[in-house]
Amino acid sequence: MKKAHAPDQAHQADLKPGPLNHRRHLMTGLGLAWLSQITACSTAPVSRPAEPAAPSPAQYNKVRNDLALFALSLLDMPYRSGGRGPATGFDCSGLVAHIYREGGGIAVKGTSAELGRKSRPIDRSAVLPGDLVFFNTLGARHSHVGVYVGGGRFVHASNPRTGVRLDHLSNRYYAQRFEGAHSLLE
Repeated sequence: MKKAHAPDQAHQADLKPGPLNHRRHLMTGLGLAWLSQITACSTAPVSRPAEPAAPSPAQYNKVRNDLALFALSLLDMPYRSGGRGPATGFDCSGLVAHIYREGGGIAVKGTSAELGRKSRPIDRSAVLPGDLVFFNTLGARHSHVGVYVGGGRFVHASNPRTGVRLDHLSNRYYAQRFEGAHSLLE
């Protein structure tokens, strides 16, 4: 049979009450308190609003969001000059007309230049999903149009090689040819 291991003297000293043990426990407690303070200082405070903010009209608009989502659903569709639908392919203005009709129930017709004349110019900083973005890609005003989907991106029928695609307004090619943002929506 094995003998039960007797606690060593140092361990027995921890168990006995006395001024040295009281000081050791006090120092340990102060050390833990100090450690929790420096740890707390190293984490960013979490800010919580007193009440949840109600979404502003600019943050959520069903028609605008539906237009943007529908536009994104058409990525990789083929390009075709004069094309107005998924069965035939799209050109840029045909894509816009299809997105507005199917995604928002809004009838829109015309070339990109005509859409530029029919729509209301807006400041680039105020562009929202569903708004139109215009470019001069052929040496003519409003020769190309796309639908803004948020985050600095737009969907457009680019060309026969790439079809319907998503691009950034900051893309060098489009940034150099950007003519402005317009809206057909309120």
